[in-house]
Amino acid sequence: MSEAASTRTSPALLASLAPLLTTWLPAQRWFAGKGSPVTGFTLDLATELLPVRGSGGPGLLHLLLRVHQPERPPGGEGDCYQLLIGARPTLPPSLAPALIGHVAEGPLAGLTLYEGTHDPRLAALLLERLRTPGTLGPLRFERFDGAAPAPRDLPARPLGAEQSNSSLVYGDTFILKIFRRLHPGYNPDLELPLALARGGCTRVPAPVAWYRSSAPEPFTLGVLQPFLRGSRDGWVLALESLAAGRPFRAEARELGRVTAEVHTALADALPVVKLSGGQAERLAAQMTGRLEAAARAVPALGPYAPRLRTAFEAVGALGGRGRIWAAQRVHGDLHLGQILRGPVDTPWSVIDFEGEPASPLTERCRPQPAVRDVAGMLRSFDYAARTHRPWNPAWAEACRDAYCAGYAEAAGSDPREEPELLRAYETDKAVYEAVYEARHRPDWLPVPMAAIERLASAD
Repeated sequence: MSEAASTRTSPALLASLAPLLTTWLPAQRWFAGKGSPVTGFTLDLATELLPVRGSGGPGLLHLLLRVHQPERPPGGEGDCYQLLIGARPTLPPSLAPALIGHVAEGPLAGLTLYEGTHDPRLAALLLERLRTPGTLGPLRFERFDGAAPAPRDLPARPLGAEQSNSSLVYGDTFILKIFRRLHPGYNPDLELPLALARGGCTRVPAPVAWYRSSAPEPFTLGVLQPFLRGSRDGWVLALESLAAGRPFRAEARELGRVTAEVHTALADALPVVKLSGGQAERLAAQMTGRLEAAARAVPALGPYAPRLRTAFEAVGALGGRGRIWAAQRVHGDLHLGQILRGPVDTPWSVIDFEGEPASPLTERCRPQPAVRDVAGMLRSFDYAARTHRPWNPAWAEACRDAYCAGYAEAAGSDPREEPELLRAYETDKAVYEAVYEARHRPDWLPVPMAAIERLASAD
């Protein structure tokens, strides 16, 4: 692969971009700093994937841009974002919704800038780069061991459903996830599927290719995976079951087995450590701290906080008395929407191992008890049941029981055999949900609050 021209991260380039990006960036669904003003930018890296001038067609500028906002994050460095900016003298009508703006001065003067992933020609260029491993300036493109290159000339379209990242679908065959808010290191959405694929686990689609940066910091930038055409996620299937008045026990039981299979494969592929003593006490303290902060933000939590706190104290006390739990790499954000199934009788697949995008990468990559994922799925059944009118708590309870039973069949141990740990993680998740719903979807606050009431009354 030939070397690309690399645009210097000069003050002139940044000055020409800043007025446009100050307005455009906060309006993007994947921008994490909404509600806080943008006070400035630092351009960490700028690379021309396709020359922006003189090519006779659109140019593509790849940027690693650090965004400065008050108190985001502590330390003042700012969040780093990956931008793929198309450049043309004029924009065709089909790309009008992708418009960023017109540059008046500087190195890009006279050009119209737009979101490059919306341009099929530029999206095709990304796929072509991924077909051929090698370096392109500070960017490195790699392919999974022995994987055949993707076919040429697959039509590209953006997938509009995601919020924290962007995705391109190529010919209903491959999907490229482009990470927007970047954290230094190995993104778990590449690391874990890669480890599982090398270990022979077929429950998770194996990465086909990926690209990353070597400077100024090592970032995972994007992953190309098979696109599971015709698949539907567990959330959609669960809602269909509720609407039709059908039980979902068999599906929930199978989902439990799938979760256990993935946990077993992760434990075989990556280190397993012990969680005990001071570590358990620190875990309990962190959960308690999140509860106290949540109770300040959501007054409805206040009356339940003392009883909820006992769930975390029980874990800390057990650790102090010598209880040991296994901790391993987990999915980190498991729910019904993260598990897909194709046509009838095809196996379930687990996707999206990035974890909670708002959490630091070091936290997402830390070994944790597998019951954290179990708690996430149990909460997801509650959410599904609450979408039905009238509310169907018996449906959720049946799914929860079936899921844990299926997990026990495949793992050899039932997560309900560790009731203190399961209650603590489910409580922690419900507290997080209460804060989220109070801020973003107040009409949904009764969903986690019903779980809060149940968990607060548990022995």
